[in-house]
Amino acid sequence: MAQIGFYHLTRTTVADALPQLLSRTLANGQKAAIWCQNKTMLEDLDKLLWTITTPTWLPHGSSGIIRPDLQPIWLSTEAAAPNNATFLFLLENRTYENTPTFERVFDLFDGHDETAVAAARTRWSTQKAAGHELAYWRQEERGWKRAR
Repeated sequence: MAQIGFYHLTRTTVADALPQLLSRTLANGQKAAIWCQNKTMLEDLDKLLWTITTPTWLPHGSSGIIRPDLQPIWLSTEAAAPNNATFLFLLENRTYENTPTFERVFDLFDGHDETAVAAARTRWSTQKAAGHELAYWRQEERGWKRAR
């Protein structure tokens, strides 16, 4: 069973929060997969991640590159992780099917969008019923605080 964290974005956007979480992921020696709902978000993230230098550079790849298995971060609109990632980041209300590949799942959702909040509550209930270990994280003035 995966450890699933729900990250309620209230102070920043995904573009602001994701690089911090990915930096920690890479610092811990893990690989990440990021599943987007649409190609526009994937392309925007691709551009963003190439420009990030603080806290660290975030090398990544997506469909069409040679040797996806060597990529520390994989961007996809598919439910795929050809880089053998153990951490999964879900964006834009993507769902997680019980895939044993992932140790941790990060479900990031926009706290200012009522539809996104309602969808996150549904995902929480589904994952809880499936027996996953869940955590709810809310943004504080500085960083994240576990609320559940």
